[in-house]
Amino acid sequence: MRRSKVPRSTTDQRLLDSADSADWLHTDPWRVMRITSEFVTGFGALAELGPAVSVFGSARTRPDSHEYALGERVGRALAEAGYAVITGGGPGAMEAANKGALEAGGTSVGLGIELPFEAGLNEHVDLGVNFRYFFARKTMFVKYACGFVVLPGGFGTLDELFEAVTLVQTQKVTSFPIVLLGTDYWGGLLDWLTHTAAAAGTLGAVDLALLTLTDDPEEAVRVVVEADRAVARRAAARHPE
Repeated sequence: MRRSKVPRSTTDQRLLDSADSADWLHTDPWRVMRITSEFVTGFGALAELGPAVSVFGSARTRPDSHEYALGERVGRALAEAGYAVITGGGPGAMEAANKGALEAGGTSVGLGIELPFEAGLNEHVDLGVNFRYFFARKTMFVKYACGFVVLPGGFGTLDELFEAVTLVQTQKVTSFPIVLLGTDYWGGLLDWLTHTAAAAGTLGAVDLALLTLTDDPEEAVRVVVEADRAVARRAAARHPE
């Protein structure tokens, strides 16, 4: 740096000056450090989690609803099959899946996000991480799970669903089962994908086959288990003892 670009104070001076503005905390270079810290925190918290499945669904699901009961059942069935359950840590369907997993003696994980209308993790989470950035949180959902189960939900759930499908379609992740739980809720979406998107040539039959639709939580878990075993068999074939 030369001429007018030479700073008027040193880095140490700015660090030790208690009267200095805190605006630097909100600039893009410092945000990179915050983003890095979120990845490090997430990796550290989940590195030894073991086999896990991410369960998505609406934060607006009522505790007395059929969808909430469905969430509890799938959380319980996953825990009984030996999987940790990862959710967004919020209320509604996420809480239901965490509750089912916890009551079945499984590991119940919540990956929270800073939102203006939703704070904290539900009481059924026993391993939780809070994030500022959606993209850091989404990485954890995929990196530490071997499948997704998707309960009825809104824009956030749709975002997570289509991101997962895109990662599988583009082979950014290996075999990764995605199960939609609730035929009445998801049937219309699959009809649109089949009769509108695929008919227009923007999707193929192979893409549609990436999604499994069911009303049965036990079937959802079977799909995940079978896919997980298939991955293990392929890995064993590539690296025989």
